[in-house]
Amino acid sequence: MPGWYDRGVGRVWLPYTQMKTAPPPLAVERTDGVRIHLADGRVLVDGIASWWTAVHGYNHPRLVAAIAEQAARMPHVMLGGLVHRPVAELARRLTALLPEPLRRVFFSESGSVAVEVAMKMAVQYWLNRGEAGRTRFASFAGNYHGDTFATMSVCDPEEGMHRLFAGVVPEQVMLPLPDTGAARRTLERTLEARRGEIAAVLVEPLIQGAIGMRMYDAGTLRTIADAARANGIPIIADEIFTGFGRTGTMFAFEQAGFVPDIVTVSKALTGGTLPLAATVASEEIFSAFWSDDADAALMHGPTYMGNATACAAALASLDLFADEPRLDQVRAIERRLDAALTPLAGLANVKEVRVRGAVGAVELVANPNPERLKRRFVDAGVWLRPIGNVVYTTPAYVIDESDLARITDAIADVLTDEAAAGVG
Repeated sequence: MPGWYDRGVGRVWLPYTQMKTAPPPLAVERTDGVRIHLADGRVLVDGIASWWTAVHGYNHPRLVAAIAEQAARMPHVMLGGLVHRPVAELARRLTALLPEPLRRVFFSESGSVAVEVAMKMAVQYWLNRGEAGRTRFASFAGNYHGDTFATMSVCDPEEGMHRLFAGVVPEQVMLPLPDTGAARRTLERTLEARRGEIAAVLVEPLIQGAIGMRMYDAGTLRTIADAARANGIPIIADEIFTGFGRTGTMFAFEQAGFVPDIVTVSKALTGGTLPLAATVASEEIFSAFWSDDADAALMHGPTYMGNATACAAALASLDLFADEPRLDQVRAIERRLDAALTPLAGLANVKEVRVRGAVGAVELVANPNPERLKRRFVDAGVWLRPIGNVVYTTPAYVIDESDLARITDAIADVLTDEAAAGVG
């Protein structure tokens, strides 16, 4: 191992990891395209695009150049009373991508914070309108919205990763996805009965990512939107994972034919280069904060919000979406994932195969040993990180057919071997 690894890795607290029992992390020296180069000389094809962010691949020259140019001119300046060209241009470009009336952009540094800001906006929207009781949120079983305190409260309380905090975080209105008649009636009755206490409905459009890439159809999403609209409840669409093409359209909510009141984006916003997130609100939401009363202002301000270098990266990323055929690439990936992964449904250890856009998921019958699977995938030359009993891939949109085949072949080979051995 390189010296930096031996000297420092023991001081790093890793995410989602039991540090006592976890194997040592792999040492990475560099990246390029869709590849991760390890310090020991091995090269892995990245099957999850660095937690779904590096949609243009690693080290894209236009992203690198934009970052270097902006860092040389002005890496950062606070937004408290100041503004700069990259943040103004990015706000304009984001709102141009989104439908009316989503026209007000609040920047932050992470997806969790973007959702926290959305929740804070929703509660204060009602407070500023003189309705003090609307402090709860309706969310759905299987949802994940982040790891900060408010967002933990709207994640799945049973199957999610925040069960230890039950009783600590506020109790929210948790509903089943309305994908059956009974669940639809539950949604409609609950929103009608409790609309006086609900500030907003939170939804992950079309794919519930961190729970294991659970997918549902646009009709179910439209059912949620219609029920919220019928009861005058704002809708927050958490597009942090699904935004910027992952499901085949620029934003997943477009497929259900409605416009949310607030949208959150992050992950692919900067093409996997720098931390940046945005909470985009409608003019109706914003209007409740537009006042001569200082107490009506949104009192929130992340130190690095609207970071100039990150905004420059995001602008370059949006240029790539405009100049290169990203959505066509996503559709091609969807066809190849469907062809390669759907036959695995016949394996004894496979419960279900799901594909939408540039997302492929194979749910296993039983919980496997994720670390064993991860090691086997590394040995096959790919980087995949199962979620519970779900093996999934969310590759960069620029991945070519041969590299995508390496990922799907590795999934097929490992799961076939596991089935033959009676594992999973």
